[in-house]
Amino acid sequence: MSKILITYFGTYGTTEKFAKNIAEITGGDLFEIEPVITYDKDTANYEGLAEYAKKERENDTRPEIKQLPNVSEYDYIFIGYPMWWYTYPQIIRTLIEGVDLSGKIIIPFNTHEGSGDGGSYRELQEALPNSKVLIGLPIRGQNLKDYDQKGNIKEWLDELKIDWSE
Repeated sequence: MSKILITYFGTYGTTEKFAKNIAEITGGDLFEIEPVITYDKDTANYEGLAEYAKKERENDTRPEIKQLPNVSEYDYIFIGYPMWWYTYPQIIRTLIEGVDLSGKIIIPFNTHEGSGDGGSYRELQEALPNSKVLIGLPIRGQNLKDYDQKGNIKEWLDELKIDWSE
């Protein structure tokens, strides 16, 4: 039986909602990627958070994660994130450098506000040459409710042609 882990990082709840939809459909285990130093989403406002994320990217920072997931027992690893400066947040770099994803099937998903996946799925494949990265699904954050109603997440998962009940 295949084991599925849905890892996700987010700040405003949208990526978490996306991850929970995937878990409900696949029966996979959820794992929230939590930074040791939380991002100040309330007082910094979106623009402040965006500037902070930009500095992390420019400085090639690796934000510390409270606890890394044990991925050894899983076959499929979903990695979810919001788009920050046209790619995945630096904390995702901390994750992929901190756990051994060799031989795993990686399935990215992301939320965005107009940039799609921004080439981040290709970046993941380049960063994980010993893993297979499947086609991900970018959803515009403000449209997530519509995607839920239309069943697009399930359609995407069905297109991957994986029997989640294996």
